[in-house]
Amino acid sequence: MVVVESVIMNKVNMRTLDKNTRIYNFEEVNLGYNKSEAIKEASRCLNCQNPRCVKGCPINIYIPKFIEAIKKDDIKLAYEIITENNLFPGICGRVCPQEKQCESMCIKGFKGDAISIGSLERYVADEARKLDIKTILKKKNNGKSVAIVGSGPSGLSCASLLAVEGYSVTIYEALHKAGGVLTYGIPEFRLPKKIVNKEIEKLVNLGVNFIMDAPIGKTLSIDDLRNEYDAVYLATGAGLPRFMGIKNECANGVFSANEILTRINLMGTNTPIFSGKKVLVVGCGNVALDAARSLKRLGINVTIVYRREEEEAPARLEELKHAHEEQIEFRFLTLPKEILVDGNNITGVKVIKTIVECLEDGKKIIKEIPDTEENIACDMVVMALGTSPNPLIKEGSALSISDAGLIEVNESQTNLNGVYAGGDAVTGAATVILAYEAGKKAARKIIEDTSI
Repeated sequence: MVVVESVIMNKVNMRTLDKNTRIYNFEEVNLGYNKSEAIKEASRCLNCQNPRCVKGCPINIYIPKFIEAIKKDDIKLAYEIITENNLFPGICGRVCPQEKQCESMCIKGFKGDAISIGSLERYVADEARKLDIKTILKKKNNGKSVAIVGSGPSGLSCASLLAVEGYSVTIYEALHKAGGVLTYGIPEFRLPKKIVNKEIEKLVNLGVNFIMDAPIGKTLSIDDLRNEYDAVYLATGAGLPRFMGIKNECANGVFSANEILTRINLMGTNTPIFSGKKVLVVGCGNVALDAARSLKRLGINVTIVYRREEEEAPARLEELKHAHEEQIEFRFLTLPKEILVDGNNITGVKVIKTIVECLEDGKKIIKEIPDTEENIACDMVVMALGTSPNPLIKEGSALSISDAGLIEVNESQTNLNGVYAGGDAVTGAATVILAYEAGKKAARKIIEDTSI
């Protein structure tokens, strides 16, 4: 019996920077595929008649079709297929949790390794950039204008679809660089800013106008925008950090992970931020790992504490693997109870051991184990416990906000006529790709409503 090679071939793992040297720089850890590696990985795809992977993609990229183009070394065709649904593959290929989405649905993954869809998407994007391939065609201006508040993933996605459809689009950004979390929240070693800038440049080439240093709610109100534009899309994200509310949490040397990442992304290793010799990071999501790995690169000893087991950590498996390789210490089933101080200085964190119990309905609860308290020495604490939407946006308007601080919508439409919202400001903190999906959904709704 002849066995087809693609059926038994193992996944082609992406090359990475040496684990012992990368902790001293902010260079991108993943090095991407070369041509032979990409074609070899693409050849594993079975090109299923009923591709489950497409159903697992929030924005429904026709994955087998672009992979087939890679097999034939047709980068232009592969790029055209991807950008039919996603204008930013260089970003998505790097930061989307494919292992929980498209790759989790891949039929190959049931008896071996799923196809590395994200790595192949990144390969196409990087090659298209090198070859300066442009495939986006803009329709004639339709005379309609839209204001987008926020230049993060959701705002960029909405802008891209509207601009292609002939709308005049203006993006208002509170900070002085576009990109939102892509620029300020994800470290250089995971998402180089040159990639973000190139992707944003596509929107500029489509005629999208960016107005920086314009926090809506202070400089202008939503009503001001409603009076000037045919529609307004609120994509302000969720940038307000959460804290635990434990004793001494307001002490000097306690930071949110958002502040750490923003400072380092803006100012690099010269950022004027207090940096201790031993840091405790609370949480185990992607933001927690990003902060921990960034601080490690500043020469700091870092420990992550998380109240659940490692298998329950929300961070990507790849990021956990890289953090272990980079000598980040982990303390699982550990819950902070109090930050210990001596005068103005942090001396440690009092923690208690926990246990995860599964109830009859399948819900898991965390219980503290009595008499297991201990003190972990540290001189800096970073809280990475998630974020909430910034309440500033509602100032000066009657925008409906839920008790949780989220913008309330019905099919992207807020309670204000002509005002739409999506992304983390509506759902709470989520992934980049889900924010992209929300932006596209809102754009389609705006097109439908303004075409009447």
